[in-house]
Amino acid sequence: MFDLIVIGGGPAGYLAAERAGHAGLKTCLYEMDSLGGVCLNEGCIPSKALLHSAKLYEYATHSAAYGVKVEGASLDHAAVVARRGKVVKTLVSGVGAKMRGAGVTVIKEKATIAGRVEGGFKVASAGGEQTAKRLLIAAGSVPVMPPIPGLREQYAAGFVLTNKEILQLPEVPKELIVIGGGIIGLEMGAYYNTAGSRVTVIEMLDHIAGPTDGEIRELLRAEYEKKGIKFLLSHKVTGVAEGKVLCEDAQGRQVEVAADKALCSIGRRASFQDLGLETIGVEINRAGIVTDDKGRTNVENVYAAGDVNGRHMLAHTAYRESEVAINTMLGKKDVMRYQANPSVIYTTPEVAGVGYTEEGAQEAGIEYEVKKLSMRYAGRFVAENEGGDGLCKVLVNKKHRNVIGVHMIGSYASEIIWGAAAMIESELRVQDAKELIFPHPTVSEIIREVIWEFKDQ
Repeated sequence: MFDLIVIGGGPAGYLAAERAGHAGLKTCLYEMDSLGGVCLNEGCIPSKALLHSAKLYEYATHSAAYGVKVEGASLDHAAVVARRGKVVKTLVSGVGAKMRGAGVTVIKEKATIAGRVEGGFKVASAGGEQTAKRLLIAAGSVPVMPPIPGLREQYAAGFVLTNKEILQLPEVPKELIVIGGGIIGLEMGAYYNTAGSRVTVIEMLDHIAGPTDGEIRELLRAEYEKKGIKFLLSHKVTGVAEGKVLCEDAQGRQVEVAADKALCSIGRRASFQDLGLETIGVEINRAGIVTDDKGRTNVENVYAAGDVNGRHMLAHTAYRESEVAINTMLGKKDVMRYQANPSVIYTTPEVAGVGYTEEGAQEAGIEYEVKKLSMRYAGRFVAENEGGDGLCKVLVNKKHRNVIGVHMIGSYASEIIWGAAAMIESELRVQDAKELIFPHPTVSEIIREVIWEFKDQ
């Protein structure tokens, strides 16, 4: 009998297995596809490989502004896709090495919970059965395929793509429709726009980028409109046919958009079906498996972490949730906190945010003060962004004077935001944040510049 069986080898699953193995728990990990899950194989990592190539191409085509002449620059999409595969293969191999290093037994088969046994639980797969004292369910998520007429049929026909297929296209489509203006849609739209596609984003809401700060997301939209992306906001998709997507605008007028390919990126849903949860009575709701702030389900010794709980579908959140679950199993005091959970959009420019947005603070009834500055207040940003601009805004609780939100658009935003998360997590006050030393010159200094816009009280 194992001490722990982990179902799912994505970020939550493989990190949990590694932590458990190194802590001395005899651990088994089930993964029916490739180690690394969606993030490593079909999401976070491969998409960033494509986006980095797009960024290099943009640098080359605009290098004259920096005194560097590059002639004949071109983007070889096939080579970009091939490199994506190499990057994924390298990192998947690394996860496998970590499992071996932690003494984890990896079974590459679909796992189903088959009920209880004395002292634990039974898990079945094609190769047989295993038992364990504890279970950690980390089965991840799958793309949402809403009941739009023709959508599934056109997916089967190859016209409609998900995040998986869009990363493997052998050629750049001349016309690309992106259904959904969230993170996945924006990032893939950004890459294919740079690669040469004419991109149209259809979004049912009146804005892109979901819960991103309102001012920041409008700056991002304006930037990509300049680059040629067309945004159809407040447009509801009503049907999909061969080579076209049908929708209606806010006034109910019918709109038809033709394209070579369409990416369906409406969102993702927790993947908890066919796991056998009913055999042991695990509670679920519409979002996913119900857990407390320690990753525990309603069934003793059964935990869940990552996208399968439907809370925050981000890899870094999954990492932390799995650590909390393993620490709880080991009797270590730990708890999951979401108030300082950063989010990034890896477009060019990057968007990053953590904590409350202005809209979120207003909805929560929090009295706040906000200050903001152009990214051009940071010397390094000016040195590296000819004619470019961005924005950094900081929210402070008006009563307690602690930092509650930081949001930015500009270069290096993804690498800077962790420091803002640390400020929020530690409930750092304005006067204390002013005492922090930032390296100079760095773009991160923009946070310091904005912090100094607040008056001490």
